[in-house]
Amino acid sequence: MNSKAQTTTLPAVFSRWFQDKGWQPRPHQLELMARARNGENMLLIAPTGAGKTLGGFLSSLTDLAERPKSRKLPREAFQGVHTLYISPLKALAVDIERNLMKPVSEMGLPITVETRTGDTPQGKRQRQKLNPPDILLTTPEQVALLLANREAERFFKDLKFVVLDELHSLVTSKRGHLLSLGLARLRKHAPGMRTIGLSATVAEPMELRQWLAPQHCDIGPAGVITVSGGAKPDIAILHAQERIPWSGHSAQYAMPELYEILKQHQTTLIFVNTRSQAERIFQELWSINDDNLPIALHHGSLDAGQRRRVEAAMSENRLRAVVATSTLDLGIDWGDVDLVVHVGAPKGASRLAQRIGRSNHRMDEPSKAILVPANRFEVMECQAALDANYIGAQDTPPVSAGTLDVLAQHILGMACATPFDADMLFKEVASAYPYAPLARGTYDRVLDFVATGGYALRTYERYARIRKTKDGLWRVSNPQVAQQYRMNLGTIIEAAELNVRMVKRNDRGTLGRGGMSLGKVEEYFLEQLVQGDTFVFSGKVLRFEGIRENECLASQASSMDPKIPSYAGGKFPLSTYLADQVRSMLADPARWSQLPDQVRDWLEIQKERSLIPARNELLVETFEHRKRFYLICYPFEGRLAHQTLGMLLTRRLERAGAKPLGFVATDYSLAIWGMEDMGRMLANDRLSLNELLDEDMLGDDLEAWLNESFLLKRTFRNCAVISGLIERRHPGKEKTGRQVTVSTDLIYDVLRTHEPDHILMEATRIDAASGLLDIGRLGDMLKRIRSHITHRALERVSPLAVPVMLEIGREHVAGEAHETVLEEAAEDLIREAMKE
Repeated sequence: MNSKAQTTTLPAVFSRWFQDKGWQPRPHQLELMARARNGENMLLIAPTGAGKTLGGFLSSLTDLAERPKSRKLPREAFQGVHTLYISPLKALAVDIERNLMKPVSEMGLPITVETRTGDTPQGKRQRQKLNPPDILLTTPEQVALLLANREAERFFKDLKFVVLDELHSLVTSKRGHLLSLGLARLRKHAPGMRTIGLSATVAEPMELRQWLAPQHCDIGPAGVITVSGGAKPDIAILHAQERIPWSGHSAQYAMPELYEILKQHQTTLIFVNTRSQAERIFQELWSINDDNLPIALHHGSLDAGQRRRVEAAMSENRLRAVVATSTLDLGIDWGDVDLVVHVGAPKGASRLAQRIGRSNHRMDEPSKAILVPANRFEVMECQAALDANYIGAQDTPPVSAGTLDVLAQHILGMACATPFDADMLFKEVASAYPYAPLARGTYDRVLDFVATGGYALRTYERYARIRKTKDGLWRVSNPQVAQQYRMNLGTIIEAAELNVRMVKRNDRGTLGRGGMSLGKVEEYFLEQLVQGDTFVFSGKVLRFEGIRENECLASQASSMDPKIPSYAGGKFPLSTYLADQVRSMLADPARWSQLPDQVRDWLEIQKERSLIPARNELLVETFEHRKRFYLICYPFEGRLAHQTLGMLLTRRLERAGAKPLGFVATDYSLAIWGMEDMGRMLANDRLSLNELLDEDMLGDDLEAWLNESFLLKRTFRNCAVISGLIERRHPGKEKTGRQVTVSTDLIYDVLRTHEPDHILMEATRIDAASGLLDIGRLGDMLKRIRSHITHRALERVSPLAVPVMLEIGREHVAGEAHETVLEEAAEDLIREAMKE
């Protein structure tokens, strides 16, 4: 629909409110209001500060203001919710309530606005079902809970609008899959409902336009309004006096300068990528806070009460700085934030744009940001992200295909609401964009899984959660199933850590119990190991013996060469776009002038000693260092893809007789070391890089590794919990992580033996390939470098190899002596790489 055809104008009360404020409604706000009220689903793409939220609500507010007063007849007393506002964050919903109530109260509109999140008291939730507010601000999980209620149709019958804020963040995860299915059910309850998506960062608008509209019908994709303009952000990269580290993620070198910057600004948001980084930087700043500046910490592991206190202090401008993770990424407009600092590389151009937008939250004033790279490669990544921001490049992830564990959860939820017809529900499910390609046969297998648990489990009554009745409809087996569903709904599984326990083998060769506990390690790292792998933790080289329940069992290694050092880094993988831009910058010496002198000198020496790879070229270096032989490659494809590549390459090198001892992966490079001279093996044609890096490694080698590692078993646990096969919460109690793991491990072993093609096993493999392993991206990289691999046999470590070499064996252990040893080893390595 053409914007010129819109004739809807603001009601008088709204026009007066804008005039009293000295404002004028923006053209895109009026166009969005008109087109939505005229029946279109809409997507608004606008920069931060352009009034997206008010634009999204104008359709609802004006429609509610013009709504005729109810005659209050007994049978018409109940009025369902009019507008749903769905946000990815509880805090965002609370923030919107505060900001939305201001214009509602100032105009005296007879409109009720309430929030409903996981923090909302149960009494208030029950009251909302009986007397819904006009506008309900909520989360995807709460929408699913409301839809699983037998009164859902009555509650949503008057629904006119669904406003989806920060849409790009909602649609790319399993939460988005659950929400898309929820929207499909909402359209059944309220056929005239319109969706309004709001986002500042969109890479593929058509995907979001299709996501907002029903599929397999004559309704096309949502309309789109794109707002250009807005002040260009003022972004700088911190050029500290101290030497930029060659590796690491703490950016400790920049803390004195960062502290001076905080003193010069009113309120600064300091973003980092992980909770551990947030804790460390907060402590570093407190240790030098001689002026007693009010500085706070905000991340998802903190107590909810503490987070709320920090948020309140921000809104009242009582804080000078907040160190935060992604918990403050999105749309929240608290206080007068006049600077955003990003410590460490942002890993994505869109993520940086989102975070920068928290500063000077106004369209016509430039956001101010400073990037603090934590190491030398991150200098290039920060520069690439800065350049991308100025040209408006976006790299938000694509919308992924709907997952089967989420579908299973939704099917059970629909049975909890009311008995359903399988054919009708399939049609409804397929109308959701992520599930539009779903085959009927796959749907039937998921339905059978919800009904019986599948072939191998159907003899157990507990897995028969729904039953088909004589009238052909599916309903829950008993009321307890519905109760359990509501207690366990959701798709968010917290990343687990496993306790590392020392064990010994007894005379019979079996592992004992009850050894010393060394601390906790991220489960993601441990689940990729196979028995016999050695790794560094707590200052020890350990032999991985396996995972028992929620513990990693390890024994003292006989060798002091760890195969796989435990590693740390940003939790976000480097985006494909930024990876390509870093490769492009590296390959173009003309762009090096943008970089600090010390980084430029580093690259110049690399160019002299070895090679600067072309944009689509893979450089592989081999050299000897301290009686070890190294093979270093520089794919620039992100930590997840490199980790998988390292696992598969070491298997191939083992078969070729290279005797690899281990590897370490960063976002930029991969280092493998072994007992045989891999450079000489390549020169003598005992090894072939083209064969080593052939795409066929993603076949049998991948399958063999997956079967030996614990990764599939741990991924299965998440799928089993989300699908409802295993329940974490029961009335009055909650299963421990260990209890959940024991249950899912037993079922995994049964299915792997007796029904390896079980629908949940299929879901597990899809999850692992698309998530933790980044198989798609690794496959694209192997295609890209085919016939573009260059080998350099070097006499010593190259400048470009120093960062990944410093990651080998890096493990933070308390004690100055250990730190001194690490620093001395680093200095020796750097001198070797940079000497004439």
